Amino acid sequence: MAAAIEHVGSTAVPGLAAKPIIDLDVLLISATDLPLVIAKFASVGYEHRGNLGVAGREAFRTPPNDLPHHLYVCPSSSPEYRRHISFRDYLRTHPADSNSYAGLKRELVRKFGNDREAYTQAKSRFVAEILRRVDKTSTKAEREH
Repeated sequence: MAAAIEHVGSTAVPGLAAKPIIDLDVLLISATDLPLVIAKFASVGYEHRGNLGVAGREAFRTPPNDLPHHLYVCPSSSPEYRRHISFRDYLRTHPADSNSYAGLKRELVRKFGNDREAYTQAKSRFVAEILRRVDKTSTKAEREH
């Protein structure tokens, strides 16, 4: 059922400022496995929350009394999964950009406090720029081979 389970998000980048909540992406071998995965997660206390407006990703609420974490299940074709992995891997190998992102996150926490939607929206330009760099690098590497 699962092709991979990946630790993503800020806690997956050593030294990056992060809330103490781990983000996990489960990559499905086949999208047809999703109903079974939803049922199996429900049997251990996870609540399926749908895609929460993000196509290619299904979100689950952490079971009560469990350590807080964000769990997402993605089909193998998921652009959201590829985006998470690309962003994480880029920041792991580009410390200057990771430090810039940490500074931005601290500034946004001061500015927006607990308004997660505003915080997420405000950091989206930085994330998009990093993903453009990743795409540019990938395209260049593909042309060279």
